[in-house]
Amino acid sequence: MKFSYVVPVGLLAASILFAGCGSNENNGNTASDSNTTADAQVATTAPGTTEAAADFTAAIDKYRTYVIEQCDAFVKETENFINAVKEGKLEEAKALYAPARMYYERIEPIAEALGDLDPNIDARENDVDATEWRGFHRIEKSLWVEKTTKGMETTADILLKDAQLLRAKVETADIDANLLVTGAVELLNEVSSSKVTGEEERYSHTDLYDFVANVEGAEKIYELLKPELAKIDPTLEQTIGERFAALKTELAPFKVGEGYVSYEELKEEEVRKLSQSLDALAEPLSNMGTILGV
Repeated sequence: MKFSYVVPVGLLAASILFAGCGSNENNGNTASDSNTTADAQVATTAPGTTEAAADFTAAIDKYRTYVIEQCDAFVKETENFINAVKEGKLEEAKALYAPARMYYERIEPIAEALGDLDPNIDARENDVDATEWRGFHRIEKSLWVEKTTKGMETTADILLKDAQLLRAKVETADIDANLLVTGAVELLNEVSSSKVTGEEERYSHTDLYDFVANVEGAEKIYELLKPELAKIDPTLEQTIGERFAALKTELAPFKVGEGYVSYEELKEEEVRKLSQSLDALAEPLSNMGTILGV
């Protein structure tokens, strides 16, 4: 059923400040001149203490690898999608639309940090000037509302070029511990502001694909930061892990095969429960940056 219920989600948008700190030699000598930067090494102790700063170098490297893997798959699946569009295969294009987008939704904070790539790829109608509107959601409207692929050939070609440009840029994109933490929070904010309300995929109603992908992207960041978080605040680390598990349990009944049911099929109470689980996760996750000192 289609519903007009809008959830008043109270996500905590934490203000997370990045504090860099150079490493000290264990023998008490002056600060090392190594190439370790403040992007990867961040203070995690109170001022005046002598404990070593947390080193996020490994987490950052692993996250970049993850982003590149997602981008590779995103380009490949987007190409399959736009080929179906250009060949006039309406039903095939519909089937490929949401799965292709999941790769993008997992790493959306990276795209948002790279100029106009996010609006070019992911802007919804009225997010940008009508003359500049392109990307997935323009094609989505054509497929589900206009019920045709005609006229979308150029838009499809441009979308593929934007996906390829994203892939090229992630190789050298600036990634630091602050981006990881804020990225995880932003992904849940994305779910709160547009997915759980059913606004993101207003024509196809494939919002659950985006919802799940955003959560998976946030969870990946949590997993990469988990070792350092467990050292400093094991209770918070455990709480975040448990609430990710609870949210995924709430989502599980809506999975069908390799996909998800239409968002129109969800009842108001089911949406409310998803929102509550989302809020329960967002609160401790927003504290992760403060605890880690980033």
